[in-house]
Amino acid sequence: MAEDSDFTYGRHLRLDRILQAQEPVSQSPDEMLFIIQHQTSELWFKLVLAEIDAARAGLCAGDLRGAGKALRRVARVLDHLVASWDVLRSLDPLDFMSFRGDLGEASGFQSVQYRLVEYALGNRVLSLRKPHEADPAALERLDAELGRASLYQAALRQVEARLGCTLPDAAFAQDRPYIRQEAVLAGWLRIYREADAFPELFDLAEQLIETEDRFRCWRFNHVTTVERVIGAKIGTGGTSGVSYLRRMLDVTFFPELWELRTQL
Repeated sequence: MAEDSDFTYGRHLRLDRILQAQEPVSQSPDEMLFIIQHQTSELWFKLVLAEIDAARAGLCAGDLRGAGKALRRVARVLDHLVASWDVLRSLDPLDFMSFRGDLGEASGFQSVQYRLVEYALGNRVLSLRKPHEADPAALERLDAELGRASLYQAALRQVEARLGCTLPDAAFAQDRPYIRQEAVLAGWLRIYREADAFPELFDLAEQLIETEDRFRCWRFNHVTTVERVIGAKIGTGGTSGVSYLRRMLDVTFFPELWELRTQL
């Protein structure tokens, strides 16, 4: 860092931009909470995506230790995001209704970064590109993610390499949601049953489970927060609201890692 007396805390963090980025569209004082809640969530999603990329890079390089370090950070960020719903739940239904009508069609369903997180973890539902069709830059990012292996697929390549096995091509399809594979289950079962022989793969599997566990908690808190604040109303972006969010609770990123617990 060059010596620069003007390089201050505020300049480093671009606080002039960040603290002027809250522009309520209503007269309700509660809208500020809503804006800051979602802006900070987007910043944390940005870090989650960066750490998932770091984990994938580590896996591709055979650096399972580095990948695990990145995934541990993802889990801690998700812990923070889970807890952040407690702040939004301080809005009661009347608070939210005081500005909801001013939001128009704006909805968290339109979050590109959230969709990128889902895609990176393996839930690659192509129809969910639709809310972003009017944004070429967003589609470019989503399509770039669809053009690469998911986090789980990168992990499965390490399973292949270290077990000396070949997993089915279907496990590596990039343009669709991941589908459970019997051969993948068999590979993970071997790793767990011979954990002393494959300690790095065992630790990787447990860190993947921790990541999905934390993400499930985030989804669950999302559902309960929405239900607490707006009940069963249609979401601002036209989704079915709580019923849609509840269906998402059943989505599993790493199915074999959950199933093996029953079979051990």
